[in-house]
Amino acid sequence: QVQLVESGGGSVQTTGALRLSCKTDEYTLRYYFKAWYRQAPGKEREPVAQIHGGGVDTYYVDSVKGRFTISRDVHENMLHLQMNHLKPEDTAMYYCAARPPWPPYPDWEKAPIKYWGQGTQVTVSS
Repeated sequence: QVQLVESGGGSVQTTGALRLSCKTDEYTLRYYFKAWYRQAPGKEREPVAQIHGGGVDTYYVDSVKGRFTISRDVHENMLHLQMNHLKPEDTAMYYCAARPPWPPYPDWEKAPIKYWGQGTQVTVSS
């Protein structure tokens, strides 16, 4: 069973920054596709960013491109999401997610997630 434990959420003002972290095991970090999702009140959960097992290929939704960076730290078995220039519309519960690399999905945003973390709240005030 894959475990994902998020940390790093909090409250910031517009244009502020936060760094989310997700602790997992070495195998998941190195070989699974890992992603961050978020869910705002009254809205569906949506993908934010994904990183492949190799840690090189990354993908972002348009609304966070240029502001968010997904990365992994193989020494600490951690997945990170650096969020800069935060906006009120980034307010949501953020979830760490993982799925096996097979079968492949051409559209990463629609790929089914197999494992979820418990979530960490991010609140951005104007």
